[in-house]
Amino acid sequence: MDESNGLAKLAVSEFTAIRNLANFWTRLELTMNIQAQAHKAELLRRLHAGPRILVFPNAWDVASARIVEELGFPAIATTSAGVAAVLGYPDGQIISRDEMLDVAGRIARAVRVPVTADLEAGYGDSIPDMTATVQAMVAAGVVGLNLEDITGSDESSHVDLPLQVEKIRAIRKAGEALGVPVVLNARTDIYLMPIGPEETRFERTVQRLRAYREAGADCLFVPGLKDADTIAKLVRAVNGPLNILLSAGSPTLRELEKMGVARASAGSGVMRATLGLTRRIAKEMMEAGTYTSMLDGAVTYTEVNEMLAREKS
Repeated sequence: MDESNGLAKLAVSEFTAIRNLANFWTRLELTMNIQAQAHKAELLRRLHAGPRILVFPNAWDVASARIVEELGFPAIATTSAGVAAVLGYPDGQIISRDEMLDVAGRIARAVRVPVTADLEAGYGDSIPDMTATVQAMVAAGVVGLNLEDITGSDESSHVDLPLQVEKIRAIRKAGEALGVPVVLNARTDIYLMPIGPEETRFERTVQRLRAYREAGADCLFVPGLKDADTIAKLVRAVNGPLNILLSAGSPTLRELEKMGVARASAGSGVMRATLGLTRRIAKEMMEAGTYTSMLDGAVTYTEVNEMLAREKS
């Protein structure tokens, strides 16, 4: 009986030692992952400081992200509209946080460079919602995010400035608590929607961007603004890096860089251009019985396979 008790105690002791060792390695792995993410976050933040403009041909899946990365872009940004479309949703706060971050996480795990995700209005109206979103994005391997200040399809959903400031502060605090200084691109839709009287649009945009920067935003995003003089004026008026959305009528990348714009993004533009190509190919097949547009500039089957089979590091 004594010998049996001794063997039982030894077995328990060995089990405890193995469990403790496993817990140690798990904690070590988590610590290393957090350190790696923190490094990527700081790298992404530095990319906003120039001297070259930071350009994002936004990705919507792993294949598009890898194409962008292999061309030499130093970071990847996702498009919420593109991800939503792939999953069968219209844009505009319809897709869930989990679905959005599932795709963003797949991208983050597939590329070597930092990934910033378009997380719309943060998937909630409260401070706990913002904290949960940051926790989920860090768990997914994402180190940056876009945050909009509208939650619906019209200007009645424009978030009050004090609440938006609190949301930004909550995001900053949540990232710091996790050890990952997430890079926050704070967006206002005053020009895109547009919101409010035209004659006060610039002043209201400046007011919001300055407040967002003071609350902890790393970059300030104004989609819908295309006029070169107004963009240059806004660069001088705000106290932080400015992000402009590339669209028809916008200045060229070189012109934006000369104005002092820090970041330019395509949003859903590249995804929509891809859909346009798909439509042209299908139309040619249906109407002409040919498929020249499918072969023009296509990535080869072998290239796609090799690109996706590549090890991350």
